[in-house]
Amino acid sequence: MTGKTAIVTDSNSGITQKMAGEIGVSVVPMPFVIDGETFYEDVNLSQKEFYEKLQSSAKISTSQPMVGEILKLWDSLLETHDSIVYIPMSSGLSGSCATAAALAEDYGGRVEVVNNQRISVPQRQSVLDALELAKAGKTAAEIREILEKEKLESSIYIMLDTLEYLKKGGRITPAAAAVATVLHIRPVLQIQGEKLDAYAKTRSEKQGRAIMMDALKKDIDNRFGGMDQVRIYVAHTDREEEAKEFSQMIQAEWGVPVTYCDPLSLSIACHTGPGALGIGCAKRIDQYL
Repeated sequence: MTGKTAIVTDSNSGITQKMAGEIGVSVVPMPFVIDGETFYEDVNLSQKEFYEKLQSSAKISTSQPMVGEILKLWDSLLETHDSIVYIPMSSGLSGSCATAAALAEDYGGRVEVVNNQRISVPQRQSVLDALELAKAGKTAAEIREILEKEKLESSIYIMLDTLEYLKKGGRITPAAAAVATVLHIRPVLQIQGEKLDAYAKTRSEKQGRAIMMDALKKDIDNRFGGMDQVRIYVAHTDREEEAKEFSQMIQAEWGVPVTYCDPLSLSIACHTGPGALGIGCAKRIDQYL
């Protein structure tokens, strides 16, 4: 990766190390502590291994990237680049953004940390947008300003298969999880900016998909100016075939392509568990190019 501005993100974006090399960005792997041992997403912890450990009742917690590793990467990139745009996960879901912003203060304006309050597929889109903005000649500071200005122009809805992992994380009570299990209730969650919140409840896969599509369609029409102004994404936790089927259904019903169909980042999967299915969008930034 050479040029005036280097683009860096973390693995919460869903960008793999292989993909990073192909598109010309750097990805900081997120650490996970599993039964007391530290693993790094997509380095020595694959999606398959993560779900195996999750379903075996291993004790899993998330952690921030090591400060030393971030500084080492930045210093290396600044040997061949004038500046860096760093796009970490949402500040509302982790302290890593604030940590990075504090570290950047020692770099005399050469490192711009973007607090654009995104995670997963919209965060990935921010990285791709940053690449396009850099190619268009925008400075690191200008890229940060644009991404932060557009930060809330995205939306995600996720249907869970189980409440077990929300219960483990203390986000709902064991009693509420037990009742939902007995009644076969599947919650639909939403991510709008920095928060993961409840949106609706459903008792069937078909109804849940319809709820998510209806919710996102309203966002697209009312907030983003129509289908031609956004990119659509599908994401999942260990449900690749169902996610592909959902993508095809969306494309057939809405007449627009799904930009990509990806696994959700493991930081989200810790709370959702396997079997989650989601749909999201982010507004295009063509006006800045």
